[in-house]
Amino acid sequence: MQKKYLLLFTCVLLSAVVVGQHQQHTSATTEQQNADTARIQKEEDFYKITTIPIPRHVELEVGGMVFLPGDKLAVCTRRGEVWIITNPYMRNGESPQYRLFARGLHEALGLNLVGDDLYVVHRAEITRLRDLDADGEADEYKTVYTWPLVPNYHEYAYGTILDKQGNMVLNLNLGWTNRAISLSKWDGWMLKVDTAGNMKPFATGLRSPAGMGINGEGDIFYSENQGDWVGSGYVAHVSEGDFMGNPEGLKWAGEPGSPVKLRFDDIPDTDEPKYDVAKRVPGLKPPAVWLPHTLLGISTSDLLLSDNKGKMGPFDGQFFVGDQGHSKIMRVALEKVKGVYQGAAFPFRDGFSSGVFRMKWGSDGSMFVGMTNRGWGSWGPEPFGLQRLEWNGKTPFVMKAIKAMPDGFEIEFTTPVDIIRAKAANYTVTSFTYKYGHKYGSPVINDAEREIKAMNISPDGKSIRLVLDSIKPGYIHEIKLEGVRSNDNFLLMHNVGYYTLNQIPDGEKLVITEENRMKPKPKEEEPVAEKALTIKAGTTTKAPVQAKRLLKQPTEWSKPDQSIILKPVNGLKYDNTNITVKAGAKVKLTFENTDDMPHNVVITAPGSADEVGVAALNMGLSGERMHYVPQSSKVLFYTGLLQPGKTETIYFTAPSAPGNYPFVCTYPGHYLVMRGIIKVAADK
Repeated sequence: MQKKYLLLFTCVLLSAVVVGQHQQHTSATTEQQNADTARIQKEEDFYKITTIPIPRHVELEVGGMVFLPGDKLAVCTRRGEVWIITNPYMRNGESPQYRLFARGLHEALGLNLVGDDLYVVHRAEITRLRDLDADGEADEYKTVYTWPLVPNYHEYAYGTILDKQGNMVLNLNLGWTNRAISLSKWDGWMLKVDTAGNMKPFATGLRSPAGMGINGEGDIFYSENQGDWVGSGYVAHVSEGDFMGNPEGLKWAGEPGSPVKLRFDDIPDTDEPKYDVAKRVPGLKPPAVWLPHTLLGISTSDLLLSDNKGKMGPFDGQFFVGDQGHSKIMRVALEKVKGVYQGAAFPFRDGFSSGVFRMKWGSDGSMFVGMTNRGWGSWGPEPFGLQRLEWNGKTPFVMKAIKAMPDGFEIEFTTPVDIIRAKAANYTVTSFTYKYGHKYGSPVINDAEREIKAMNISPDGKSIRLVLDSIKPGYIHEIKLEGVRSNDNFLLMHNVGYYTLNQIPDGEKLVITEENRMKPKPKEEEPVAEKALTIKAGTTTKAPVQAKRLLKQPTEWSKPDQSIILKPVNGLKYDNTNITVKAGAKVKLTFENTDDMPHNVVITAPGSADEVGVAALNMGLSGERMHYVPQSSKVLFYTGLLQPGKTETIYFTAPSAPGNYPFVCTYPGHYLVMRGIIKVAADK
């Protein structure tokens, strides 16, 4: 997957700071002091993470996992190895045992057991592995199916899951130059291959499709990552002949066997919402559920259907969705309305030790989580890992699901709400969407708070229905419930969900009465991002306070005293992290974003980098349009948030007070590692 989505290699302490301050998470459980004091829950009160030890000589950058008979766990890795782990549960207090089963593969990112044989998906082929002499090591490496490949780091192959007919399903990533590109035949496609090696093209429009899953009805879903033509990550339902959005794969739509009818020139590049474009372009398929970028992860990975009879909580039929950059797992509750999938996404569990990439159910209903940060960094500090997630049987107070209604939404809870307090709680619904076009990612667009006309609580307290002034097909609806408590006085563990509405259901609308009518909320002015200040040549106008983002050299300067050029380098770093300027010097700073993800440069007051970074993380829907620069006196100067390939120059006068002034990238999470120091030295 592209490092656009992969954030921050950091220490456990800093991760704890972020988790402690992030608006979607809560502090440790406290005892109830009185009837007015809410009780608090946290994820680890219900879901325990256990680390499975890995021998020092094994670099287990997990690319795929599957359980074998005898509760053995097979793991393939980015290093091209397959390991068999005996006793991964660490039963009886005994350590797991690792045995190398296969080697010499090429960045293996998918593994499955078909019959008695292991099939591994790596860069250019599906390979069947067999242990012919039963000595615990593969003797036969048989190529089942292969495809063309060029030497491009971004041409990943992901798989494999089995469809209803037993075919192996795999996804081929697009390559990357200065954009996502289909360099080899079938890049950007979902393919089906049987065990005899017969291939059938199934769908295209994929960009970086790291995860796949099948629901209880046998329908195929995949997870997508933000990038060009992809405003944010999402989960999508895929049928034969679908076009999912990135037009690069359409290069091969004319090949024999292709079920896709669209061609590259059929796709408009207008920055309209994808849902609107799909109305005019038959075959273009909007996502089932959007995962709002930075709000619910940044690097969507695996999909795992909860079908283990409630052994991970009351979420059967829902998907768990991994995120590599934020080292977390989300939850997606789908419903089908008028034949179309849609639904809600929620936080579930974070705090994993590395980037979550693969998930598998153990025989006891626990979840095994395989991880890698691929050298790009992740919220979890380790380069790779294997952990086990267990539920203790206690039910957290969370939104279980959200369902669309003809006039709004109905929120279902895992336990009953306190009806009296729920009537006085604060409810907010904001609709928004993303641009669909060739640019990398998208800011939030067309966001607007919906007026809540009425609110109705079910007699059993298990659901709340919100009637809105309007609901918008094709839009994500952020639903926040602040102050809702359970009958035993717990606040919601996560008070936000994101519902993607593709179809408005038929049915009866709620009758609005004086009892359920909501009073309109007073209008609040929305914070406005500071505009870039430019001073035209020949004018003598000066800003009364030094501008934080000045894009033209002031006319009173004959020339800068010092010019600085900054660029990003691999690993979420700047190429120069120690810069010295004189106090009061006139500085010209040019930031060239040569990376393939957005970055900025924010210069802060001494000792304020973490505070500014956390504030940027919590900016929510307004973050991107404000360049992820919070309104704070601790922010001294900044560049805009630059897309890949863009350059910006700002001008400022260095502080008069000597000291160390941190500069950081405030794209959510990057500040933990992408930082440096401007040392302001006394002017002697």
